[in-house]
Amino acid sequence: MYDKIYDAVKSLDDVVWGWGMIALLLGTHIFLTLRTGFIQKKTITKGIALSVSKEEGADGEVSQFGALATALASTIGTGNIIGVGTAIALGGPGAVLWCWLTGVFGIATKYAESLIAVKYRVKTPDGRMQGGAMYALERGLNMKWLGMIFAVFAGFASFGIGCATQVNAIAEVCSANLNIDPWIAGVVVAVLTAFVIFGGIRSIASVCEKLVPFMAVFYVLGCIIILAINRDFILPAVTTICQLAFADKGAIAGGLVGGGMRYAIQYGVARGLFSNESGMGSAPIAAAAARTKNPVRQALVSSTGTFWDTVVVCLMTGLVLVSTMMKNPELGTGAISDGGQLTTLAFSQIPYFGPFILVVGIITFAYSTILGWAYYGERCVEYFSGRKGLNPYRVLYIAVALIAPVLALDLVWLTADILNALMAIPNLIAVLLLSPVIVRDTRKYINNLDAVDNTPVPVIRTGVRRK
Repeated sequence: MYDKIYDAVKSLDDVVWGWGMIALLLGTHIFLTLRTGFIQKKTITKGIALSVSKEEGADGEVSQFGALATALASTIGTGNIIGVGTAIALGGPGAVLWCWLTGVFGIATKYAESLIAVKYRVKTPDGRMQGGAMYALERGLNMKWLGMIFAVFAGFASFGIGCATQVNAIAEVCSANLNIDPWIAGVVVAVLTAFVIFGGIRSIASVCEKLVPFMAVFYVLGCIIILAINRDFILPAVTTICQLAFADKGAIAGGLVGGGMRYAIQYGVARGLFSNESGMGSAPIAAAAARTKNPVRQALVSSTGTFWDTVVVCLMTGLVLVSTMMKNPELGTGAISDGGQLTTLAFSQIPYFGPFILVVGIITFAYSTILGWAYYGERCVEYFSGRKGLNPYRVLYIAVALIAPVLALDLVWLTADILNALMAIPNLIAVLLLSPVIVRDTRKYINNLDAVDNTPVPVIRTGVRRK
């Protein structure tokens, strides 16, 4: 019975993530890169500095860094560790290149979607900022119906990408390395999650501001150690990744077998999107809550999230895994078909501390993602149901955390992939149709980032029908 369900979901995933979706996603990334004048340059030169600067007197709920940390908490998750391994297992080492390219060009899309999230955000009567693709579609394009579709897809996606996959990963790593029963891991995660998410965005941002820098530095140091151990295989790994990204199925490079260009692109792009969420419209929900003088300023800060997440962390993970496979040729013959297992073997190369680094990395990455996506889900639920839907959503979110340890991870990943694509479509429609607005505001503020946008933020009630 399970095999039939898996095959059906896999078939749907192949359809959803066919060439049409890949073309839409990569096409949007490239289009916005050109339309914004390669905004990636500004992300490096200005966005990183802005992310740690303070905004005085600007309207919003949390600091720019608090909003970025919340977004990074949701994006730097198991997609950076297990997700990259899964992409390699399913699409071959060539998937790493497509994952990385998705991040490089995705910076422009993350910038664009964050800009319109701030530009079209609203304020609730109690002073909370609300924004994201649903408000951009409603206020910028008069397409509230499509905003509702995005909110529904994103709300359901939060249970998969934000909760089930993350808790499942925590349970697996705790069971394999610490001999902790998966049910116990689920209960602990559910309790810790409940303590934080009932405090709202300020509580979530406060935890993420402290957790994200620690977990990122800790994990990157582990990757650097492994790359030092595998130093003789780094250049061959880069060559192999580039060769297999464009090779036919069965082509061999560097002793490794690729899954074919189609699967390298499919799983590389899918895992790239899962990792950095550029184009999904999730991270801009957090960006909309930031204190910022103008939309471009926060958009630059938000776009740094994709740079750190995919361009840096996912690339390092990919090099770690492929260089490990080349160092151990038996791993490239199909003996390892599970991304988590491949990652565990790679980190086991570090004497004594390797498994510990992986365990801490997965637990912190996954837990921070759970918190970030809880906030995204809440904002989407509040959009179509009002505040009355928040507590039921939180209870259901925690319930999913409790049962996630016993769910089949491969099926959960496939389901998350499908939901990612479905919520990305309305968001991509928003950024494409609003691209003239994005270009206009970019030209207006990019060379004067201290300019204040005095456009008043409307105060509205969420979850009510508006004409």
